[in-house]
Amino acid sequence: MSDITHSIPRPLVRTNQWVIVLSTLLSLLTGYYWLLLVPLLSGLSGLLLHFNPVMVLAKKFLRKPATAYIPEDKDQQKFNQTIAVSCLSIAFVSSLMRWTVLSIIFSVIVGLAAFVAILGFCIGCFVHFQWSQYRQRRIQEQTTPK
Repeated sequence: MSDITHSIPRPLVRTNQWVIVLSTLLSLLTGYYWLLLVPLLSGLSGLLLHFNPVMVLAKKFLRKPATAYIPEDKDQQKFNQTIAVSCLSIAFVSSLMRWTVLSIIFSVIVGLAAFVAILGFCIGCFVHFQWSQYRQRRIQEQTTPK
């Protein structure tokens, strides 16, 4: 199969996405925006320390070896997690500043993006692909003689 160091088993990615969806949904329903800290701190830990507590906990429940699951690209997931952490940070800080509308907007954005990813369409992957295409076109334009 693929190299496990460059991929993440899909069930771990899905668990992380569900934590984002449920945390944002609960925070919006209850007004307890501190619930956003669960996916925010977990995601931040994953990005900075390469230790995502949600995925580490979920890994204990895998029934098969990690290599037996559909792999998700680690670099793509890092890009997606960066977007999620950014949106969650804006939502949480906005809630602290009592900018409720902005907090709701960014909570909904990240929650919907995670839910849509669970359903099978990765918005972050689409953005990453478009960004890569844009950068490639720029490089070609700069290297093409005029």
